[in-house]
Amino acid sequence: MVEIHAPGGPLPHIPDDLTLPQFILDSHHPTRPIRGEGIPWLIEDRTGRRIGVEELRARTFGLANGLSLKFNLSMFITLLIFSPNHVDYPVAIWAVHRLGGIISGANPSYTSEELAYQLISTEAKVAFVHPAILQTTLAAAHEANFPLDRIVLFDSDSGSSSSPITSAIHDLIAEGLTRPPHFRERRLDPGEGKTKIAFLSFSSGTTGRPKAVAVPHYAPIANCIQMAVHHKVNESYAPWEERRFRPGDVSIAVLPFFHIYGLIVNLHFMLLSGLSLVVVPKFHFEEMLRSIVRYRITHLFLVPPQIVLLCKHPAVKSYDLSHIRFIMAGAAPVSAELTMQLVKVLPNCAIGQGYGMTETATSVANISIHQKVGTLGSAGTLVPGVVARVVRPDGSLAKIGEQGELFVKSPANALCYLNNEEATKETFIDGWVRTGDEVIINEGAELFIIDRLKEIMKVRGYQVAPAELEGHLLSHPDVADACVVGVPDEYSGELPFAFITLHSRSAGRIAGNPKEAEQIKDSIIRHVAEHKVHYKHLAGGVHFIDVIPKNPSGKLLRRLLRDQAKQLRAKSTMTIRPRL
Repeated sequence: MVEIHAPGGPLPHIPDDLTLPQFILDSHHPTRPIRGEGIPWLIEDRTGRRIGVEELRARTFGLANGLSLKFNLSMFITLLIFSPNHVDYPVAIWAVHRLGGIISGANPSYTSEELAYQLISTEAKVAFVHPAILQTTLAAAHEANFPLDRIVLFDSDSGSSSSPITSAIHDLIAEGLTRPPHFRERRLDPGEGKTKIAFLSFSSGTTGRPKAVAVPHYAPIANCIQMAVHHKVNESYAPWEERRFRPGDVSIAVLPFFHIYGLIVNLHFMLLSGLSLVVVPKFHFEEMLRSIVRYRITHLFLVPPQIVLLCKHPAVKSYDLSHIRFIMAGAAPVSAELTMQLVKVLPNCAIGQGYGMTETATSVANISIHQKVGTLGSAGTLVPGVVARVVRPDGSLAKIGEQGELFVKSPANALCYLNNEEATKETFIDGWVRTGDEVIINEGAELFIIDRLKEIMKVRGYQVAPAELEGHLLSHPDVADACVVGVPDEYSGELPFAFITLHSRSAGRIAGNPKEAEQIKDSIIRHVAEHKVHYKHLAGGVHFIDVIPKNPSGKLLRRLLRDQAKQLRAKSTMTIRPRL
């Protein structure tokens, strides 16, 4: 078998001359159901405020016009969003796209060092920032030499009368709505949607520091259409009460919009499908349960740690969740055992998994429309339009049911890694994305993830590059060499765990005083915690080792140490840090 084509027949027309807001806000597509009167697009979780399409269109125009008036922005520039979910987050995205610009979403948990790296690498010209993380932004702006008058707050910084930032999104919208148009919206030529960049979304790819993935407008449009066809969104394939996605259903956005899963699947696909989206700024499990009940939420898009909480948190029994109709888990695999536990908690709910990457923007596989509970262990069925290859270690193509590395061709594939030709050549190969995941695909085009050939860890659904942590660890005065691996954890999927070779002087201190070992471990753990976002912390622990094993060319033998870490954990001989 050379190539495996997704079932589901040919895709309908995918417009290649529209920007994302033109597709979402201004056009109709055969896969799109008609949203009835009074069905909001967004609902603000805290206040219950309901926002319809006309308000979203107006606010998007107002912000685009306000940005043009204030900054006189040119096309092709990048604007960065550093904020938790907010009802104006999509407005900011679409306004920048109206202007012909590019959006790069940053993790709101980033340290100033990590944010500065993204500001510099994307050459961002304006930053939309939530007031709660303004201080981090100011520190990052100093590090990146980013002008403070180019920071725009999502809400006024009412808590600080001495704030150096005077621009806020609602002020720009208000001015933009009262002034004549100051910009001409970009209209794409036929085919240009396939190359015009919409997002620079960060991913660690297969190795190294996070890289900016260039995602064109065509990719999220195509992926929304792929998922709509896969789930038969606008088809009368079953009685109304049995259809998976219906206008008037309600989904919750606890997945962060800066992450490709939250951005495309949870935000844009839900809006295309006619669902209302409850926008939650920050995930808190019991608050999520209350929101599910308050808004009669029917659809949940989650990551495995949230599935664990649904199965095991004692508060679940206090809430009536019987109206939940659909749950999909993504970003990391969910075990068969955990899936069956969830079925017991929500017996009337359709439950399954999906698979995708930033580089495939986003979904490659989803639970089949014909299943109430997805095949245990499966990441779902390939979505229409996807072609897969499973490649053996010798480079030959595997047959159905044989194991190998997954390569994906899809209309939603991203273009490249920005300004990183070497990494691009490793991952984007003649129209295919090399995923770095070892898989099996069966006769029904169901995808089973066996292992990650690439070195990236998945911690609570987030990608963590060992090389990034190893580089940082080597700056610690006691560390001579380091190797970071992931250790399995039921809640987080994996936790970063560091093997450390100490400098001889540090080893000598321990020989003279064994208590020094714990002090050095604590110092190493703090060294990471003070400079990296929380999910990159060494929550798995630290273990000292005489020599980091390497092959003759100097490459870390990471798999060998990963096995050793599992053995250490099984024997409970390594330091396990409290869950964050």
